[in-house]
Amino acid sequence: MLVLGLVPISYVASIDGLFPSAAARQQYADLSAHNAGFVALYGRLHGSSLGELVAWRGGFIPVMAGLFCILTVIRHTRAEEDSGRRELLGSAVVGRHAPLAAALVSVFAAGLVLCAVLALGMIGQGLPAAGSWAFGAELAVTGWVFAAVAAMAAQLTAGAGSARAIAIGALAAAYVLRIVGDVGALDDGTPSWAGRLSPLEWVTWIRPYGEDAWWPVALTAGVAVALALGAAALSTRRDLGAGLLPPRLGRPAAGPALRSPLALAWRLHRGLLAGWAAGFAVLGVVLGYLAASVADLVRDAPQMADVFARLGGAAGLVDDYLAATTNLFGLIASAYAVQATLRARAEETSGRAEAVLGTAVGRLRWLGGHLAFSLLGPAAVLAAAGLAMGLAHGLNTGEAARQTSRLLAAALVQLPAVWVLAGVTVALYGLLPRLTALGWGAPVFCLLIGMVGAAIGLDQWVLDVSPFTHVPRLPADRFGVVPLASLSAIAAALTAAGLAAFRRRDLPIP
Repeated sequence: MLVLGLVPISYVASIDGLFPSAAARQQYADLSAHNAGFVALYGRLHGSSLGELVAWRGGFIPVMAGLFCILTVIRHTRAEEDSGRRELLGSAVVGRHAPLAAALVSVFAAGLVLCAVLALGMIGQGLPAAGSWAFGAELAVTGWVFAAVAAMAAQLTAGAGSARAIAIGALAAAYVLRIVGDVGALDDGTPSWAGRLSPLEWVTWIRPYGEDAWWPVALTAGVAVALALGAAALSTRRDLGAGLLPPRLGRPAAGPALRSPLALAWRLHRGLLAGWAAGFAVLGVVLGYLAASVADLVRDAPQMADVFARLGGAAGLVDDYLAATTNLFGLIASAYAVQATLRARAEETSGRAEAVLGTAVGRLRWLGGHLAFSLLGPAAVLAAAGLAMGLAHGLNTGEAARQTSRLLAAALVQLPAVWVLAGVTVALYGLLPRLTALGWGAPVFCLLIGMVGAAIGLDQWVLDVSPFTHVPRLPADRFGVVPLASLSAIAAALTAAGLAAFRRRDLPIP
């Protein structure tokens, strides 16, 4: 959360350097405000001041704030019940609502700190104080409302994985609704009904460095408080360790399909894999459909023809947009790879792995079933994104077959970098099992490097730490075998180290 507050601060110098005059900023704002691709990624732009451009460019950061808050709340509520620690605490002099309240108070306080860090940083860059505090409040209340959504999800299901899926699904739905509402507002300036349903749309009504409206802050914070109170009320209507939604009963005896560790892993991972693949397909359709609008920049801005020519013209701009989008898909897919790997750790700490390993199943066979989804699952979700994006863009351009094959390749070329981050998590699981959750730090670090590394002028060696820096930027650049082979070798070495350590260490390690 603290790092998220530093990201927009890095945009100030970058945008000021690219557009040093008010006329240049106005020209850029006029182009961007009516471009469907930019509006889908960052939201609507209502002004051309430096502060407004910075706040608009940080339009994806509220989504990340919401994701971090969701993961934190689920970790300290539903996951604590799954592990049995919540029951242990409840046997002492601890109130029923204390764990939920502690998680929400911690996340809400982190939002306030995020607000202060961002506001003070922006003021230090010479931007107006009122707009800076409004910008900070935008990120804070976004985190609050999705923290409360996570608190509600924690009451509905009997497992942390299902609760995460519900809350992250709500976040994804809010993002899609925001895109639909903002793109629909390009005609008359009024967001559609779909956008009005999304908290990610509500916070854009604050308009930092423009109107600096505070009523959307109060609206979003009020919804967050109402959801938090609702979660507390629902927690009294269920048993500890259970959920309000009844679990689906399974067969009285295992079917023939559960005869191997891989089949068991498929049963455990299939819901997660299907959800990720569906989400990637939906985002692929939306972002692929909007790719054609990037080419409109050349047509609508002949006065910037020289700049666009240096970027490769209309085709070069579209290919750069597609390369950046597939790279983003790769970064997100690495989060799925980490999550799939962590499922093995959850099976170990719950005691279920020990029961399986007490039979004739060997350690490597058991862990290999989970790693199949850590390594091949990202291929499935990236393929879904590439196919969906290629079809959507190809139908727009009349080149469905060509664009589908190009973008499928552009998506799948991200796999070696994803495997490196999966390998980091496997190595942690084998060597330092209690620190396996630190595997989340790798995709977060790579995401931050991708978002702000070049903008703030980091040294090349820092940028090179991220494996995604070495992935060929298809379809904008040429395909290269050497970097992909190198990344695959690194991933294999990390995975082998984790497997060797897991084979020799004690089990389970709580």
